[in-house]
Amino acid sequence: MSIRELAEVVEQGHVVVCCGSGGVGKTTSAAVLAMEGARRGRRALVVTIDPAKRLASALGLDELSNEPREIATDRWDPKGERRSGGALSAMMLDTKSTFDGLVTRYASSPEQTRRILENSFYRNISSALSGTQEYMAMEKLHELHEEGGFDLIVVDTPPSRHALDFLDAPQRLLRLLDNRIFRLLMVPTRTGLRIAGAAVQAFLRTISRVVGSEVVNDIVAFFRAFEGMEEGFRERAKKVVQLLGEPETRFVLITSPRRDAVEEARFFAEKIGDHHLAVDALIVNRVHPRFGTEHSSGLRARAQSLRDLRVGKEAVEARERLAARYENLADFNEIAELERSHLETVRVRVGSAAIAYVPYLAHDVYDFDALAAVGQLLFSSAGDPGPLEAGADE
Repeated sequence: MSIRELAEVVEQGHVVVCCGSGGVGKTTSAAVLAMEGARRGRRALVVTIDPAKRLASALGLDELSNEPREIATDRWDPKGERRSGGALSAMMLDTKSTFDGLVTRYASSPEQTRRILENSFYRNISSALSGTQEYMAMEKLHELHEEGGFDLIVVDTPPSRHALDFLDAPQRLLRLLDNRIFRLLMVPTRTGLRIAGAAVQAFLRTISRVVGSEVVNDIVAFFRAFEGMEEGFRERAKKVVQLLGEPETRFVLITSPRRDAVEEARFFAEKIGDHHLAVDALIVNRVHPRFGTEHSSGLRARAQSLRDLRVGKEAVEARERLAARYENLADFNEIAELERSHLETVRVRVGSAAIAYVPYLAHDVYDFDALAAVGQLLFSSAGDPGPLEAGADE
């Protein structure tokens, strides 16, 4: 396990994006990374773009809002062990509030802000349009990066294959702003409207048949109200793309050793690679430990050898107990070996990324004490479940 390298992620990274499928402990891992950063003296924020309340529950909070909420130090550092300056905050993305704030930022006047915020089409797309949540997540991330004053921002993404759509969101916005129909709709002059009519009227008539002319009128009014703001959105999108590619932005992939979870992890790793980015760390949760280095087949052979021994009646019970223990040990190691064979595919895909393990725990993680326990496992050799292959790991 690369403890030093995982520590470097929270000590040197500025934005840490946590990715993974549902049920693998991604939210817990994000909270632990932020808490460890705070413990090491950084002003840390953990932010979720998942509308479920998993993060609030993991932090023992009733709710989170669209603004960072600082958590009392004695809750996450009861022993007073943090380095000077460390602080921990949390928040949950509110897509509509973020969009409203963006409109207010780029509108040229209070009147333009009012026209957009009161527009029916805007009220629908600001929270329901596909891709809006992902783009607003990037906008919020950029805002926190520029103005939040945080040393470390840990992002907990939604538990689905669409969790990395936010990587595409800035480019999708740029493509929209460059789209011919969009640009024609944005032309403010009468001459421009006549030009736009020939290219767009047929399109708008088709849409009107489906959704009604009132909706189309709202859409056109929205684009007209949007006039003059597109350049601000364009520049912001470019800055978000730059932020994702900066060396201080790290990607942490979280998985469990289940076959389906590992397949999802490999998908996430490939998706990140498609954007010319790299996985900086892999966290594997709920790993069964491996006891010793002997293969499960060897342990079963020992059990059988014991049963084949001819012993007196007084030793039969002891022989069977010892053979059963070898079988039990073989069962445990067989599970561990199977898990490690599943993990090998994603290990190859993440290359030289730091790898850390959290063994299978007998309790749920629901408060700061449990989060601290996971942190101890992640950032110390206590969490190492043993070699992925006998004698092959460092």
